[in-house]
Amino acid sequence: MQAAIVTKAGEVPQYGTFTDPVPEKEEKLVKVKAAAIHQVVKLVAAGTHYSSGGHYPFVAGVDGVGELEDGSRVYFVGMRKPYGTMAEWGIGNSKWMLPLPDGVSDVTAAAIFNPAMSSWLALRHRAQLQPGETVLILGATGTSGKLAVQIAKEQGAGKVIAVGRNKAILEQLYDLGADECIALDKSYEELVKTFAAQSYDVVIDYLWGEPATALIEGVTGKSLMKEAPRTRFIQVGAMAGSHISLPAAPLRSTRLEIMGSGGGSIAPEAIFAAFPEVISLAAAGRLTIHTLEMPLKEVTEAWHKHPADGSRIVLVP
Repeated sequence: MQAAIVTKAGEVPQYGTFTDPVPEKEEKLVKVKAAAIHQVVKLVAAGTHYSSGGHYPFVAGVDGVGELEDGSRVYFVGMRKPYGTMAEWGIGNSKWMLPLPDGVSDVTAAAIFNPAMSSWLALRHRAQLQPGETVLILGATGTSGKLAVQIAKEQGAGKVIAVGRNKAILEQLYDLGADECIALDKSYEELVKTFAAQSYDVVIDYLWGEPATALIEGVTGKSLMKEAPRTRFIQVGAMAGSHISLPAAPLRSTRLEIMGSGGGSIAPEAIFAAFPEVISLAAAGRLTIHTLEMPLKEVTEAWHKHPADGSRIVLVP
């Protein structure tokens, strides 16, 4: 079969021929219809993601949409290595397949579920968001961040604050539900003051690095004469850096709670329970995502492409 093949850590996938998958016990063969280039896909290919196995060659792609032998459409994930979803054929365990309803295209379904889960699960299961609470999205101008703005509102946030670098996209976030937008075009000191101007019940962080450090300093620079507000800081991504400098004092003098959200921190059952809700919202037009469809044979070009509007690139065999 034709596939996007990763032959070495850090190398861009190449379009080529790979061995056809043969289903084993509890697996089904899937004719792949669409697979998206998520950030996690690039990290796995680079060998820097914690789920990277270090065994090459393999087919890129962590999830996708396909068609079973009976003609039914499914979203599938969790392929047995060395197989991935960026190929003509995939395999998946029956337990890791979910039926797709009418009203959602293959491309939209392939694009939306992975980035939507990053905030959906973080808000519901890690932060346990309560109705009316204030949510700050750090890194709101990327695909996941834009969905996080929408999902925070869907889950009952009273106020959503979007933070990001792309001013043009920040302006668009008001239409998606943002109540306030903060541009990351200030000095570090100015950012600390900006973040210190108000309190946040929940922070969803896609950036880490310096922006997260400034936010934490702003949140913790409060008066010690009264009880500090509780802030649940949920770490999801590290687009601005993989490390921060965190003094001990803020953790003693505030009610800052730092936790992560990702594979291993949330039960698989929760992920599958969320799927029907996310897909139904997408089908109803209440969750939107911009996509750019490209042929699988152009995977190398697609890998380096960065659409100005932040569209998620989806490969179609």
